[in-house]
Amino acid sequence: MSGIRTGGPRVVVIGAGVVGCSLADELTARGWTDVTVLDQGPLPAPGGSTSHAPGLVFRTSPSRTLTAFASYTVEKFGALEADGLPCFNAVGGLELATTPERWADLHRKAGLAASWGVRAELVGPARCKELWPLVDETKVYGGLHTPDDGLARAVPACRAQMERARARGARFLDRHTVTGIERDDGRVTAVITDRGTFPADHVVSAAGFWGPVVGRMAGVDVPLLPLAHQYARTAPLPELAGAAGPLPEASRPILRFQDRDLYFREHHDRIGIGSYAHRPLPVDAFTVPAYDDAEDMPSSYPFTEEDFAPSWEDCRWLLPALKEAEIEEGFNGVFSFTPDGMPGLGESRVLRGFWLAEAVWVTHSAGVARAVAEWMVDGRPSLDLHDCDLTRFEDAQRSPAYVAERGAQQFVEVYDVIHPLQPMERPRPLRVSPFYARQQELGAVFLEGGGWERPHWYEANAPLADGLRAEGRLTEVMGLGERDPWAARHWSPIAAAEARATREKVALYDMTPLRRLEVTGPGALAFLQRMTTNNLARKPGSVTYTLLLDAAGGIRSDLTVARLAPDRFQVGANSPADLDWLLRHAPADVRLRDITSGTCCVGVWGPLARALVQPLTRDDFSHEAFGYFKAKETCLGHVPVTALRLSYVGELGWELYTTADLGLRLWDTLWEAGREHGVIAAGRSAFNSLRLEKGYRAWGHDMTTEHTPEEAGVGFAVRMNKGDFVGRSALEAAGEPARKLTPLLLDDPAAVVLGKEPVYVDGSPAGYVTSASYGYTLGRCVAYAWLPPLESGTGVHVEYFGEKVPATVAEEPLFDPEMTRIRR
Repeated sequence: MSGIRTGGPRVVVIGAGVVGCSLADELTARGWTDVTVLDQGPLPAPGGSTSHAPGLVFRTSPSRTLTAFASYTVEKFGALEADGLPCFNAVGGLELATTPERWADLHRKAGLAASWGVRAELVGPARCKELWPLVDETKVYGGLHTPDDGLARAVPACRAQMERARARGARFLDRHTVTGIERDDGRVTAVITDRGTFPADHVVSAAGFWGPVVGRMAGVDVPLLPLAHQYARTAPLPELAGAAGPLPEASRPILRFQDRDLYFREHHDRIGIGSYAHRPLPVDAFTVPAYDDAEDMPSSYPFTEEDFAPSWEDCRWLLPALKEAEIEEGFNGVFSFTPDGMPGLGESRVLRGFWLAEAVWVTHSAGVARAVAEWMVDGRPSLDLHDCDLTRFEDAQRSPAYVAERGAQQFVEVYDVIHPLQPMERPRPLRVSPFYARQQELGAVFLEGGGWERPHWYEANAPLADGLRAEGRLTEVMGLGERDPWAARHWSPIAAAEARATREKVALYDMTPLRRLEVTGPGALAFLQRMTTNNLARKPGSVTYTLLLDAAGGIRSDLTVARLAPDRFQVGANSPADLDWLLRHAPADVRLRDITSGTCCVGVWGPLARALVQPLTRDDFSHEAFGYFKAKETCLGHVPVTALRLSYVGELGWELYTTADLGLRLWDTLWEAGREHGVIAAGRSAFNSLRLEKGYRAWGHDMTTEHTPEEAGVGFAVRMNKGDFVGRSALEAAGEPARKLTPLLLDDPAAVVLGKEPVYVDGSPAGYVTSASYGYTLGRCVAYAWLPPLESGTGVHVEYFGEKVPATVAEEPLFDPEMTRIRR
């Protein structure tokens, strides 16, 4: 049953929901027409999440990627028709605020919309009432109106895309239950069903909440949790009689009442109500019944009225017309959540040719399908997908217990106001450095990243902040100024004191969460030369800052590479995706190993760093003997260390690495030796401030695959004369940058922004902030933003919670441009 070969490789897509149908359409449009889409249920509604989805499309998200996905879904479905009707109904969206906190958050969200190019308007209670007459306007502070959002007609959209894909050669086969995945020598070769085997060069799991089931057949981990979500419909309401006419079924905006975890949409003269307010209702994907065995459909579970009862009262509170109404029908519909709430996309390295397009909602379906199709056909998506890449999770984040706990929490937090620094509450602590006990003794306030406990400041340094306050210094450096409630969260003026101590004395920073790779073997140098942009053919003992590019010249990551021996390198990387990328390309004579968990790192930085470290070693740590960007394997006291003369904070110092078993001894050795120099422990809050004052980029925030080195201001890490490397030809063909990562200084010393805010040039949105932090040395908030090329001194405005904050384009580096503090 292999079918007739047509254009391109053989592709089998598992799942004929909105993602699978969209993907077939996108692949065939790009010339890959030998596409087979399989599903166990009947088409066009085979019983997965698509078959019951209410179709809400709100585009604006803190994630630029998700917003881009949703925007393409609106664009594409708006141009599709089924039964003479468009597959997208642009009724708009209205998000209500019934608390001051939500009203403030809607101002922030309006800024996100401007950053990502979504039309949005903050409106008062009267306009909310006008847009949704059933709303009790006395209960609301205002709303966010997004007129181009609306309702996706998911099943008709599937039909429309199926027709187009079929016309290009694709086939869609229902009533085919997948029972196995054939593989050979690490590659997928076929999909086995109860009605035959389908040879394949590529297999895409777009199976929704069945993703873990399909993944197990392929030997590929799929970290997602299926959960049931309540949806109910009222009986006919007199207030809606004739409001929308016979077609379409909705005319008013989709309505969000996020303060009570509710949303509403019209169904002609009824209202549909979705609730995230109930307890998480996890579903075991391996026990979901087949289509013919399900009471209704596999994705629909019986409605639990007791869970909905509190929400029904909340509905009546906001919409008085419901006080006499009844719920006519309801169900608990199943869909998927990952541990971080983002989709899971990409090709497995464990099984080449096996792709995931999982945990995708209708909102993002067409956008995801386009990105995955580009990835498959062109070798890279045009949109940065690092926060959706299936490789993003650490091993510690892939256990079934972790996936279940975090997936359930993602459901709980769907409509919560989430601060960008807000850490998860459980399971913690999960990963700790060897210094954790000492950090606790110093009153460390921990946030979390990648499962790691990361100190952001230390309460032991509060007296230093009090000292700055007594000197009147904190008013100069924004430490004592009253921050707004948003900027004050997960922040302390102690960070100002820690930054000052780093600039004036010496501080210890826990850098253990930085990813460390060991690259060894006779082909190690040639391999790294081929994969990265800078020239690594330097003597052992050298350290080089370099970039990983993709074939189009986009920045996949930035690396710090220390050559410790002719055939041994230590690579400082960013994420599991870096290891995955290198492993995919490594030849047989190269060995790559992630050594992060077995090692640790302390950053010792400040003008007194050498005075602290030198007495602990017999090796010469002078500038002449141990220069900047050099490496040395030595001992500090009783501890063997690999010392790298690097500084991410703009001060003299070293990154000191040792094995995890000796980490605590290393910390204690440094701490004891530093007492006479006033050493402190400092956290990530100060660290981020110091690195932005120096203009040091953070990959994933300031630059991604969508940016070239020249645009991102890291062209100095590219050596075009060293020979060929991945992305070189694309850089040769690149023209002048149309945008640049631009440093801004806020004009008002008391002003602060946090990131993702829109930047206005001549009154119009022109870009957005990537990273921001108060520069305690400079006495101004520093913000980096993607903007058109602008002259230094140009005035711009950053919108922060609805306020246009003046800022000025600055020259970089903002602090110590001569590098005298590092090179001493």
